[in-house]
Amino acid sequence: MRLRNIKGSKEFIENSPYVIQDPENYKGSWRSLFQNENPLHVEIGMGKGQFIHALAEQHPDINFIGIEMYSSVLYRALEHRENTELTNLYFLRFDAKYLPDIFAKEEISRIYLNFSDPWPKDRHAKRRLTSPGFLSLYDLVLDPKGSVRFKTDNRPLFDYSVDSVEHSGKWHIDEITYDLHHSPFVTGNIMTEYECRFVAEEKPICYFTISR
Repeated sequence: MRLRNIKGSKEFIENSPYVIQDPENYKGSWRSLFQNENPLHVEIGMGKGQFIHALAEQHPDINFIGIEMYSSVLYRALEHRENTELTNLYFLRFDAKYLPDIFAKEEISRIYLNFSDPWPKDRHAKRRLTSPGFLSLYDLVLDPKGSVRFKTDNRPLFDYSVDSVEHSGKWHIDEITYDLHHSPFVTGNIMTEYECRFVAEEKPICYFTISR
């Protein structure tokens, strides 16, 4: 469930030094923002940012960008960000369907999709972040050796996602489990806010990594 609107969140985001207001200006040159040549990893739909903050702290040799559409959610991530001294993490308030407008071909090394909106109605299937349309977008911006990592508690969404990959003609599954926390892939796993709750409720977490 998304947070309710927080008064002043849009203004706070517009004035934050950690939110890139003109991302199209960095297309093809995101490393200039970070002033290094490190790989670029992107989380789409980052929520309150627990996952990507932990990643950035553990991997100072990687640049991270968190993308979130909703101001009230991004606001919470920024509250966390202001209490850190990270130099490898920035945020965007942005709709992922426009990824190729702000990232050049092969500019991203990895994409994370964590507990994305399942859009359960068939007529909304194209909005799912693992739909054929979105897989095509990732193909445009990912490095040839890049990958997409996906976690969800929603089994119907996961089954749909596996089917999208298998019928893509381009992507293949490198790692897959229907119960992440009882699998070898849990080593090194960083949990999101939702994941912490679901694990406490003993709900299985589905996970895959795909590449081309």
